Amino acid sequence: MRGNVAESEGQCLRSAEGVHGHAGQAAVELALALPLVALLLLTVVQLGLLVRDQVLVVHAAREGARQAAVDGAPDAARKAALGSTGLPSRGLTVSMSGRGGPGSHVRVEVRYRAPTDVPLVGAALGDMTLHASATMRVER
Repeated sequence: MRGNVAESEGQCLRSAEGVHGHAGQAAVELALALPLVALLLLTVVQLGLLVRDQVLVVHAAREGARQAAVDGAPDAARKAALGSTGLPSRGLTVSMSGRGGPGSHVRVEVRYRAPTDVPLVGAALGDMTLHASATMRVER
């Protein structure tokens, strides 16, 4: 009988050691996977910021083209494009071409150098140049 008790105690000890061994394995797996998950999350955040900036660049091009279609002033498209978005003016360039008389088409192109400021990911990507253009019929 005594042999059975020792035998069953040995099994309990072994199973308890096995549980602790799995807890250590889970900690190691978490330590290996967590940096990759964090990097993936930072990449998604940076991508979201770039998509937001692209939408703002498209909006600026439309606003600039609309203003150029109704106002013949040479700087009207630039002022409208700069004023319509929250993008900083230092990285934004606006060019206008093709404006003639009423009925002609004016084309406004906007380029923006989008900073990639998210840690780790931004440094790997570098700044991106986003661009958009819009064409509208001149009204006046």
